Amino acid sequence: MSVRTMETLAGGHWVGSDSWVDVFDPSDVRAPFVRVPALTAAQVIEIYAAAQAGFKVWRATSAIERSKILAKASVLLRVRAAEIAEAITRENGKTPAEARGEAEKVADFFEYYAAAGRAEYGSLIHDARPDTRAGYQREPLGVVLAIAPWNDPMITPARKLAPALAAGNAVVLKPATETPTSALHLARALHDAGVPAGVVNVVTGRTSEISDALLDDPRIAAVTFTGGNEVGEALRVRFAARGVRFQSEMGGKNASVVLADANLAKAATGVVAASFGQAGQRCTATSRVLVDRAVYDEFLPLLRARVAELTTGPLVSKAHQGSVLAHLAGAVKQGARVELGGAEVPGPGCWVEPTVLTDVTPDMDIWRDEVFGPVVVVRRIDGLEEAIEAVNDSRFGLAAAIFTDSLAAANRFIAEADCGQIAVNTTTSGWDVHQPFGGFRDSGSAFKEQGAEALRFYTKVKTFAVHFG
Repeated sequence: MSVRTMETLAGGHWVGSDSWVDVFDPSDVRAPFVRVPALTAAQVIEIYAAAQAGFKVWRATSAIERSKILAKASVLLRVRAAEIAEAITRENGKTPAEARGEAEKVADFFEYYAAAGRAEYGSLIHDARPDTRAGYQREPLGVVLAIAPWNDPMITPARKLAPALAAGNAVVLKPATETPTSALHLARALHDAGVPAGVVNVVTGRTSEISDALLDDPRIAAVTFTGGNEVGEALRVRFAARGVRFQSEMGGKNASVVLADANLAKAATGVVAASFGQAGQRCTATSRVLVDRAVYDEFLPLLRARVAELTTGPLVSKAHQGSVLAHLAGAVKQGARVELGGAEVPGPGCWVEPTVLTDVTPDMDIWRDEVFGPVVVVRRIDGLEEAIEAVNDSRFGLAAAIFTDSLAAANRFIAEADCGQIAVNTTTSGWDVHQPFGGFRDSGSAFKEQGAEALRFYTKVKTFAVHFG
């Protein structure tokens, strides 16, 4: 049985290669369902040359015209949402509802930044000299390398490309090897909307074969990365040596707190939504649940009942399934108790049962390490102060939530929980495109994504003064 192939966008043209990368459906990994080009190092170098040429054209294009093109791309993405959602489900394993939500949110990004591209891009400032007017303006950086993960194969590229393009940059996108087809759908919408040749390029292939060509090109002005901490830290050091601007969004060990005064039924519903959406494979997923001792015995059955009713999608690959199962085996060995789930679902897919662990202590690996799967640990705490200490007992600082009816407790939690996103009586996951996104400490760099904050990363400031006397 022949396998369909997809070409990639490079320098304004759709190209193939002499070698191909197999892409698998995680619900059945016995055979690939599509193949994408395994580009060579020489082709990557050519892509950077095309991106540099494309940048010169794109930065000279008026911001109004750039905004029109991004707006048209948004329309095309909405028209093609069903086709795109099917691609996301096939390569990533998200449920159809999750995939459709991702496809539609991608269109939101380009709609938002199409409008943002028309906003002011500088300001006048006072000058002490007579007959002199001073100001500053924001300008694009140049060629941006965007490295995206497999868990949100289209949202994450959109989160990076939309502000980068609105600001006038060219982009070289490297999607995850496991999930490249979503990025190709995104590139096609931008290409069809009229983005000039070389402004958007997608590098598909085996990282081991093209890594140096991808990372060491002198034309790279900035790098935006979403992925694991080990890779992210190595990239930060690598680019710092060359003075390349670097943005990262990395791991999380997010906590949801349930205080004694919370609506327990609503809290259980919120925790389950935050923990098990996308089979737990999202950076903002709740993985630690901290419950006030006074209501622990009442809350745990509510949580168990909701988890028992769940149907989640598969994990992205057999390798990742093995990693999640290894985390669970290690937790049990260290003394954690499996309240629910905890096993592989037999068959040709990559499922792990939604899992609840109790009897977890802070010295266990499962308390500190990111599992990135359908797993939560539940721990007793005594009141708000201990809850805040437990939330902050992590090298990560991405997201946290609290469920409480106390305004004072909510405000204190917002002030003292050391995370980039704080939720009160709602989930740790799910943020609108105009809201700044990003974590603290080992969860990411100082630059935020989304909203107007994202444009700070993709632009540089030029100050000017004009004497007219």
